[in-house]
Amino acid sequence: MKLSIVIVNYNVKHFLEQCLHSVFSASKNIESEVFVVDNNSVDGSCAMVKEKFPDVILIENTVNTGFSKANNQAIKIAKGDYILLLNPDTLVEENTFKKVVEFMDKTPDAGGLGVKMIDGSGNFLPESKRGLPTPDVAFYKIFGLSKLFPKSKKFGKYHLTYLNNNEIHQIDVLSGAFMLLKKTVVEKIGSLDEEYFMYGEDIDMSYRISLAGFKNYYFPETTIIHYKGESTKKGSINYVRIFYKAMIIFAKKHFSNNNAKLLILLINFAIYLRAALAITYRIIKSSILPILDSGIILLSFFGIKKFWEMYKYQEGYFPNEIIKFTIIGYIFIWLLSIYIAGGYDKPVKIKQLLKGILFGILFVLVLYALLPEDLRFSRVITLLVSISVLIFIPILRYILHFSKIPIFKLNLTKKLRFIIVSSLSEANKIVEILNQNINKPEIIGFVSINEKTNSNFLGSISQLSEINKIHKPDEIIFSAKDISSQDIIKNILILSETKVTFRIASPDSLTVVGSKSLDTQGNLYSFDFNTITLPINKRLKRIFDISFSIFLIITLPINLFFVHKKNNYLKNIAKVLFGIKSWVGYSSNFDKKLPKIKNGIVSLSDVYNDDENQNKIEKYNLNYAKDYKIYYDFFIVFKTFSLLGNK
Repeated sequence: MKLSIVIVNYNVKHFLEQCLHSVFSASKNIESEVFVVDNNSVDGSCAMVKEKFPDVILIENTVNTGFSKANNQAIKIAKGDYILLLNPDTLVEENTFKKVVEFMDKTPDAGGLGVKMIDGSGNFLPESKRGLPTPDVAFYKIFGLSKLFPKSKKFGKYHLTYLNNNEIHQIDVLSGAFMLLKKTVVEKIGSLDEEYFMYGEDIDMSYRISLAGFKNYYFPETTIIHYKGESTKKGSINYVRIFYKAMIIFAKKHFSNNNAKLLILLINFAIYLRAALAITYRIIKSSILPILDSGIILLSFFGIKKFWEMYKYQEGYFPNEIIKFTIIGYIFIWLLSIYIAGGYDKPVKIKQLLKGILFGILFVLVLYALLPEDLRFSRVITLLVSISVLIFIPILRYILHFSKIPIFKLNLTKKLRFIIVSSLSEANKIVEILNQNINKPEIIGFVSINEKTNSNFLGSISQLSEINKIHKPDEIIFSAKDISSQDIIKNILILSETKVTFRIASPDSLTVVGSKSLDTQGNLYSFDFNTITLPINKRLKRIFDISFSIFLIITLPINLFFVHKKNNYLKNIAKVLFGIKSWVGYSSNFDKKLPKIKNGIVSLSDVYNDDENQNKIEKYNLNYAKDYKIYYDFFIVFKTFSLLGNK
């Protein structure tokens, strides 16, 4: 056996499927075996592997064992002369395995090898080649010197940015996304260190290869796509904490006491700095628009009040107590209305914003009519402030949009324009997927996979660059069933300087995957229905839970007589109010592949008393998940009121 490929998977079914298709295409002319070690995924990954890739040696873990331990499970039984550790969110060329094995065969001092990696937009990924993270290298990285002086041999050591990306080099550290290891070397130095749960194990392994007298090579004569960010959310605080914790383990294990202490000090500084910046950014990101909206409401109120006092009465006419009460009420009502309508979702939707403002105006006017005469503020000022808010808050959004700051970007209802590179039969399937996921996608046309074209096609794949220049699509979709991974990667690299987004339709699949840039997670078009997890539905469901809980507390002396298990009922009110549970959830024994929501007190199966019929339970749960409406929750709790204390 020449090659053993080991893929550790955790809840990235669609990317794993595409990866495996490319792996088997690359394995056709080389004796190989493929392992998938699944770390207790709940997205149906294992079922997909069994159904579509019966030749895969599947190891199903019942818990998430971590990256190192999962890889070691396969390494222990691997028969290949070489062992490739490969991420599930990658796509390899058809000749990748042949090329890397040939290089290793003729390079006796090679212990490990990594390849050139690009993201889904064709951008080179700097982690393709890395230096050892010694204290000085870590210092240059943390304080930004490596970015300021990328060509410096002193400051550019972290990602070896002074080395040519297109030439073979000896390097210190291989990437765990594609790490080819000589089995005899692994037997000599040992498998991955299981003290590393995730991250750092590739650095540790690379360093041990060097210590044993072997070399690590960067080999750019083949290129793979790595949808960086799919296996893990690399911008999160949790990622920073886990990654730097791994660096501390590495420092303690391999560096002298003084160097280890210095590196740990730098790492801890980096952790707290990154965490502080991330928390600050999140607070600013979530609060900046409400703060600006509050400012507009305040300025509108006091400007109009001052004008109206001078025009109609005299300055200081309105009592301060009523002014404070009114302005606090205005701000609270409008901010809450905009929030409920989705006006603070990212990217900003003007339609949702206007809905929120108009709902707020309606609420303010109704509330005004219901207030006692002595608590009412000026009707004219209320109307003028409402008009001002309706005009100036949307104008502010447009001004912020043109500032080009990402968090202020408007979700303008621009039709996405697509070009599909595939055979005619596959193109029609891809169009169907797009129609399911996007509101009225504009299909510019199809590009033929060979030189023979007809009126159904814009041209051939060899003309794709010119077709892109002329038609300027938003996205280009390649069919992996019709086009080799090598040709897909080649075309992505050719067009990588353009603004187009690339996606790949998996063969024999209902999914189209892709990634816009190094900083964005790969995103997915599919036939999946997850409407219950849409931001607006999650928000409305939570508002219903809180409102209904408050209603139950207010009416407790009356409604307590209508429920069974009164002690549980009171506990359930508290659990729902504090977000531990929801009033309505899935029925018992629900399919783990459904969108994740809080456990419910009652469910749709309680309405129809069908707890024993598993087929009906699955149907109820699926319908609730894929076609959620807030009135479902009203209906279910009304029908099952006596059961609200049962769980």
